Amino acid sequence: MSDLNVSDVRTFIPAKDFSVSKRFYAALGWDTHDVGPGIALVRLGERQHFYIQDYYLKDVAENTMLHITVEDAHAWYRHAASVLRDGDFPDARVQPPVRQAYGASVTFVHDPTGVLLHLCQWDEPAGP
Repeated sequence: MSDLNVSDVRTFIPAKDFSVSKRFYAALGWDTHDVGPGIALVRLGERQHFYIQDYYLKDVAENTMLHITVEDAHAWYRHAASVLRDGDFPDARVQPPVRQAYGASVTFVHDPTGVLLHLCQWDEPAGP
């Protein structure tokens, strides 16, 4: 039988304004670069990635969520708030961390397209 191991999973998220979305993720400190027409790769650390696509459907965008495990949800709240403070991304917003019933503190960040990022700090290192 052949090797069926999976080495990576990358999702595609929509962009209402492709250049604004790329600038937003770069402003958060993530490496963002074009990899093809209308496709940009966003790298979060060494092994985590997703794609931004130059494609937009309101219902898809507003129902897309990315769960991202972080070490400090409060630090991410402060960082995202500072990125948004100057007003370059008027459609983006951030909410302070909230303790969730499933055992995590989560900072919610809505990107300029409406995609919801869950910046999740697990109480236990392994988290569900």
